Amino acid sequence: MTATVHAGTILIDDEPQLTQRFGLNSEPYSGKWSVLNGLDGFALDRQIHAAGWNFFFLATEVKVMFFGAIAGHKIQNALRRILGKVRRQNFNCLEVTGIVAKRFCGIPYATVSAHSRHIQPSCRLDDIARRQAGQQDAAWARG
Repeated sequence: MTATVHAGTILIDDEPQLTQRFGLNSEPYSGKWSVLNGLDGFALDRQIHAAGWNFFFLATEVKVMFFGAIAGHKIQNALRRILGKVRRQNFNCLEVTGIVAKRFCGIPYATVSAHSRHIQPSCRLDDIARRQAGQQDAAWARG
């Protein structure tokens, strides 16, 4: 069963280096992405800063819309589409910032929005090539 996702949920690239280093409890969600249990962005930020690392928040919001009522499988499909949009940027976290149900002319639809996040030791955000190399190293370590 997939985890329940709501505004404030953090999805993390399933890198053993990150989850073990910070003692994060996660549950598989979609592909190589897991949902962090019991932590929102603020709590995770405090935990990461306490370990001397940094947790970046990217201002660009990514939104996806779908028709119909809000349901778990529809949110999961929307998040897959968001992850597809941000995958090329090679960030290791994603924070869901909104799931909003609306109607237009009586037709229900919903918008899911999220922001990319990134965990790293340096206080300056690594460029895309360095983030990509880090993810390739993590993928190699996973096997």
